[in-house]
Amino acid sequence: MENIESIINKPAGSLIKTTLVDFPGLVASTIFLEGCNLRCPYCYNKSLVQPDKQFSNNAKDRDYICSTAGEVINHLEKRKNVLGGFVISGGEPLLNSATPFLIKKAKELGLKVKLDTNGTLPGLLKNLVENSETRPDYIAMDLKTAPERYIEMNPMKVDYSKKLLESIKIISKFPKENREWRTVLVPTLAGKEEIQKISELLPEDAQWFFAHFRNENCIDPHFNEFSPYLDREEEELLEIARKRIPGAAIR
Repeated sequence: MENIESIINKPAGSLIKTTLVDFPGLVASTIFLEGCNLRCPYCYNKSLVQPDKQFSNNAKDRDYICSTAGEVINHLEKRKNVLGGFVISGGEPLLNSATPFLIKKAKELGLKVKLDTNGTLPGLLKNLVENSETRPDYIAMDLKTAPERYIEMNPMKVDYSKKLLESIKIISKFPKENREWRTVLVPTLAGKEEIQKISELLPEDAQWFFAHFRNENCIDPHFNEFSPYLDREEEELLEIARKRIPGAAIR
């Protein structure tokens, strides 16, 4: 286990000092932490996903402005009278040793904490949720495609199907207004069949938001050649989702 000094001083990720869109209803700061166990082919954050293959253990050796966990907390302390929330995203933040530290410190400053996760690490998620000092106030989980297809998106070819279901179960226990699921409408990954399968996993009162696919700077360059869905195609997918999840919406 890393000591606190090491966590405070090592590169953490990219800090967005002020955002009005990442935490529903709150002015917030967002940290995009480095490291991820998935390799979604449409992801455009290659530097965050694979920092160990591109950079040294020096925050200055990045192709983006990288903050340490200590610098993040210093920013939150200075802006705590303006901010209402703090968002921890990624990458996959549950893999990052800075996450429990950041949640605890942000809560001590009186900020609401939102956690973004890909849902593949329910054990780590449960550890955070069951500890009052590290329990997020709001959780957003990304659902990339049908569970059985996650094996296509991780280097170790792990079947995450059961783990995704465990995470959904954990998150479903949060109040409706404090949880959401998100799906990027990527052709070949989020089609009619996949949307139907995902809908069957979620509680009927789920907040399920769809996002448009961006065909630029994708980790898999082939996905740069895919055209995003047309508006009418997205509406057809939304209709499928709403058969079980009435609150599904494009955001």
